[in-house]
Amino acid sequence: MSIRTNILLRVYLAFGLIVLFALAVAVQLCRVQFVQGKKWRAMADSLSTKYVKVEAARGNIFSYDGSLLATSVPEYELHMDMLAGGIADDHIFYEKIDSLALKMAQFFGDHSASDYSRMFRDARKDSSRYELVRRNVTYQELKQVRKFPIFNMGKYKGGLIIVQKNKRILPFRSLAARTIGYKNENITNPVGLEGAYSGYINGESGQRLMQRIAGGVWMPVNSNGDEEEIEPKEGADIMSTIDVNFQDVAQKALEKQLIKSDADHGCVILMEVATGEVRAVANYSKVSTGIYKEQFNYAIAGNQDPGSTFKLASYMALLEDHKVDTSTRVNTGEYRIPNHTIKDSHGSIGVVSVKRAFEESSNAAVAFLINNAYHNNQSQFTDHLYNWKLNEKMGLQIPGEAQPVVKNPKNKSWNKNMTLPQMAYGYEMQLTPLKMLSFYNAVANNGKYVSPLFVREIKRLGNTVERFQAHVINPQISNPATIKIMREMLEGVVSEGTGKTIINNPLYKIAGKTGTAQVADGRAGYKAKKQYQASFCGYFPADHPKYSLIVVVNDPKGSYYAAQVAGPPFREIADKVYSSDLKMEQAAPIRLVGNTQPAKVKIGDRKAIQQVYSKLGMKPLYASNTPVTDTSNGVAVDDVKYKKGMVPSVTGMGLSDALYALGNAGYKVNVRGSGVVARQSVTGGSIIPKGSKIQIELE
Repeated sequence: MSIRTNILLRVYLAFGLIVLFALAVAVQLCRVQFVQGKKWRAMADSLSTKYVKVEAARGNIFSYDGSLLATSVPEYELHMDMLAGGIADDHIFYEKIDSLALKMAQFFGDHSASDYSRMFRDARKDSSRYELVRRNVTYQELKQVRKFPIFNMGKYKGGLIIVQKNKRILPFRSLAARTIGYKNENITNPVGLEGAYSGYINGESGQRLMQRIAGGVWMPVNSNGDEEEIEPKEGADIMSTIDVNFQDVAQKALEKQLIKSDADHGCVILMEVATGEVRAVANYSKVSTGIYKEQFNYAIAGNQDPGSTFKLASYMALLEDHKVDTSTRVNTGEYRIPNHTIKDSHGSIGVVSVKRAFEESSNAAVAFLINNAYHNNQSQFTDHLYNWKLNEKMGLQIPGEAQPVVKNPKNKSWNKNMTLPQMAYGYEMQLTPLKMLSFYNAVANNGKYVSPLFVREIKRLGNTVERFQAHVINPQISNPATIKIMREMLEGVVSEGTGKTIINNPLYKIAGKTGTAQVADGRAGYKAKKQYQASFCGYFPADHPKYSLIVVVNDPKGSYYAAQVAGPPFREIADKVYSSDLKMEQAAPIRLVGNTQPAKVKIGDRKAIQQVYSKLGMKPLYASNTPVTDTSNGVAVDDVKYKKGMVPSVTGMGLSDALYALGNAGYKVNVRGSGVVARQSVTGGSIIPKGSKIQIELE
């Protein structure tokens, strides 16, 4: 083969290989473009755009009376596209940007106009398409911002980009804050109602299409017809059992006592006897001298030795097994057991009846009675406690309930000489305040033991999704005769025993039991400096129980006895609840012969007046315009009629009646002060248009 032929062969071979390679590239390009085109286009889009989750507005939490306890309000982040269509021209941008900066500075007041102007100009130089302007903007502020220069050019021309976020707020701030709870992505354990019912409250998240721009920043884009954004669905509403007025009373009374006693922490729980609905629950921890905040839910998670409040269970067991009756005589003061002497803190009151020993809270008496009755069959006593479910959780609607600890003879830590008499007065066990209150509530409820209820129903768009009723733990915890005796003994504690001086109220009956217990100091146990827990658990009115209540104060300084420490807040809460609940069975007042002074009656809500007279035992007669007291016929009442457009005279009225009268007449009312109406801005009898504002001053 000649050299020329050899060279040509090599050239042809190389050229052929190049052609083949070119054809392969062309085939692959066609394959990528036409066969795999959809796949690669989708991948390219996914690298520059993506859908992000849009959090739904969480449902509201309401109180028993319909007040808003927790709600979500929209907050906005403001961003700006510095290259938007309306300001793409430098002349337009620089002509108006200083005016926008001035408006922002005047409206928000957080930066000077020059600072805002510099920020906008620097972002323009960087060609920022998603410059953060401001966070945490309210809806009302947003409406004003939209009127500012440049931003008033419209959604696309002005470059204003709005990102909505939802902020959770508590309108009553700290009121029942721990019970309401919170949702926090960094906390795995749910807290309060917010955590327990998050599946209902959270709603369904939506989607928003976002695009990545220079700098790796993602900004929302407007979806086209084929890729519509998914709107979030709001969460359901929770109707709780909390009464805001009772909650306020409970928190203030507890906080006042904690400050006075310089205590470490404390809690209060108010529960409706028949339904088990919790009307108030307060938990306070000391953060500094005189400052207390809700940090831990002691009511449901604070396991402690209950102390003398547990004597209710001890005496119930004795009566149920016919080991004693109320007249059985027992010694007080001291009771010796191996290696230990049980003493009464106030010394001996001699040999007294079982009823008197209970009223005076004798530790020695109850320890002797329990040990003497059950020493040879110790499980007989603990079987009662287990039958009453004191060793089991109650299955609360909110998370965090502590596991009760109630020993029995099978436990390794059981001491056949010491455990039984110690348990008799509330030691060697762990119970939460709510567990103890629920047991007292069962006695007040004639033996029906119900689980506490925090949520009544769940609603979505006004329609009931689920309704809750109290779970009956035990329909009859004890013989009705035993329950009757224990109720009488609990009344005796307040009328004749340890609660007589501070807790007793002559206007209505209170039943309950004081409890003073030495509590362990963490790992140091009982051998460290002595710490005490003072508590009072009971119910009222004792003859027709409507509410049960427990007050617990831990580590008070100075006096630590239950009557002096837990008694005052219990009495204060009970008094205010009793006086404010007109539906409660209240005793008829004493009437004196010769009472001819006419009752003060003002125009107001006729139904409310009728209810007040009914509770006072006075007979209302609706016949005359002039209220006159007549001991034989009753009180005459008639609604005063006003001409259309005439302002009612409300001077001397209470706030409720004044609002009722002026509201029915068609006027808007501004209120100042408290008490009764002393002055009104428009004189009664004046004729002004409906919808006008009238200011009333109360003194």
